[in-house]
Amino acid sequence: MERGEFDVLYPITTRWMDNDIYGHVNNVTYYSYFDTTINRYLIEVGGLDINDSQVVGYVVSSNCQFKKPVAYPDTLEAGLRVVRIGNSSVTYELGLFRSGDAEPAALGQVVHVFVDREQNRAVAIPQNIRGALERILIS
Repeated sequence: MERGEFDVLYPITTRWMDNDIYGHVNNVTYYSYFDTTINRYLIEVGGLDINDSQVVGYVVSSNCQFKKPVAYPDTLEAGLRVVRIGNSSVTYELGLFRSGDAEPAALGQVVHVFVDREQNRAVAIPQNIRGALERILIS
């Protein structure tokens, strides 16, 4: 997968605290980058109100393939696309790229299930969010 396969790209600024004792960004931090990328898209494009929305997305599955290390002070770009939309779930693919690199430093996949915040039960994806997800759905 290459940078050009993602319509959505957001800058990610690595931080000193992201590095581990081995001098590169710790593996768990990649998941934070993924979560930040997805939620930024849902807020900005899908209209998700993280404080007051009746429906929220829970991560039920995630994985990451590490291709090459990154370290502070690298500047990254996170690519986002959707590969599957169900009634209450969505599967995202993400790529983390060093600025200017066509090949990813990491590739990830995250599955969200949308749930009623109060009842904690799966519900249909709200129409505004579904529309935003459909915009970046690959065929």
